[in-house]
Amino acid sequence: MRFWLIDAIEEFVPGERMVTSKNVSYSEEYLQDHFPEFPVLPGVFMLEAATQSAAWLLRLSDDFQHTIVALKEARNVKYADFVSPGSKLTITAEVNKVEGREVGFKVTGKVDEGTSLSGRLVLERYCLADDDPAQAESDGRLRTSLRKWSKAIVTPEMQAALANS
Repeated sequence: MRFWLIDAIEEFVPGERMVTSKNVSYSEEYLQDHFPEFPVLPGVFMLEAATQSAAWLLRLSDDFQHTIVALKEARNVKYADFVSPGSKLTITAEVNKVEGREVGFKVTGKVDEGTSLSGRLVLERYCLADDDPAQAESDGRLRTSLRKWSKAIVTPEMQAALANS
């Protein structure tokens, strides 16, 4: 991941739903160019935030069983309200279909009560060792890194709930 577009996991129902948040700050470098007189979160970043939310839902739901979670399809993506600096984008990702390695999601992004993003995503999940057993060690390193990174976005309350589940 080049950009971390999730600041916190607000709600998590394993295998079903995740709500995350992204606080848009004036200090984010890309806002200087998008747009100089009217800074807003780029639509592609909203889509990436929704993709990251859905990916974290899968990772936490299966305890990092699948080391690779990648966007396969984005459908019916609609952008509505702008997300400006000082705003909190709240993203909801809900599982609506599971077919083998592919998982379908309905995603929405809201600022307050206004919808900024909606659409459907298909993510593919797998391990490197699925195609090449020699990659099992790499999968292990990825799991370790993903678990470490998850601590940055999972709130203490959510960590306690996960530990008790």
